[in-house]
Amino acid sequence: MKLTLGFSPCPNDTFIFDAMVNGHIDTKGIEFEYVMEDVETLNQMAYAGKLDITKLSYGTYLNLSKQYALLHSGSALGKGVGPILVSKKKIDFSDINKKSIAIPGAKTTANLLLSLAAPEAQNKTEIIFSDIEEALLQERFDIGLIIHESRFTYEQKGLHKIIDLGDWWETTMNAAIPLGGIVMKREFEKNLIAQIDALIKESVLFSWKNYPNLSSFVQCNAQEMDEEVMRQHIQLYVNEYTTELGEVGVHSIQTLFDKAVSIGLIKSKHLPENIFY
Repeated sequence: MKLTLGFSPCPNDTFIFDAMVNGHIDTKGIEFEYVMEDVETLNQMAYAGKLDITKLSYGTYLNLSKQYALLHSGSALGKGVGPILVSKKKIDFSDINKKSIAIPGAKTTANLLLSLAAPEAQNKTEIIFSDIEEALLQERFDIGLIIHESRFTYEQKGLHKIIDLGDWWETTMNAAIPLGGIVMKREFEKNLIAQIDALIKESVLFSWKNYPNLSSFVQCNAQEMDEEVMRQHIQLYVNEYTTELGEVGVHSIQTLFDKAVSIGLIKSKHLPENIFY
């Protein structure tokens, strides 16, 4: 059997899926035809139903939970891993409603958190997440919503933090931050979905077994990132919730869904009885 699989070229995703897609573990006859795209492109592909299995922003999954089942392995959750609002000139959070903001995608969890924290900040433009820092330095936008490895580099580039939306979420909701999860089409049998879930967990554990060594698959897809930044990225986004969500992870995701329903971002009737399989 061959299944299509989507994930990003970021070190956390290539670290997770390396063993699975490159034959380092026994996949029980399942082959994976994978595509690597930025998270917003993967979100849009999910809306079009193009992939059997894919990485997805939790902000997007709010709208696709009837089409896709959430897996217990592969998620990016945690503490101190949230998106950050930054700027070239120092700006107070209370003034952001008047400013232009570059975001990594309207359906990303980063933008969902921004919408929850600052619902009146509407002057947003979508650009690829890796271009946001440079766009700020060129003064094309007042503010940027950065994710992934940019949290390790923005200070070196002279940018200023306005607010860490991850800290805001943790303090306000007393929950871990749900960033992205792995989902699979509900049209597949539950036994197969469970098998894929187990393979992802095994793939993650294989990569950790060989850490701190980084495979060529991780390094080649990390573009110009140096190895230390790759490791920082992996250590931040690949954690106990990635291996298996557990009670804390499930609670955090449910909190995000409940909050989105409470402010009208989605209606409860559009959600399945169980977001998992």
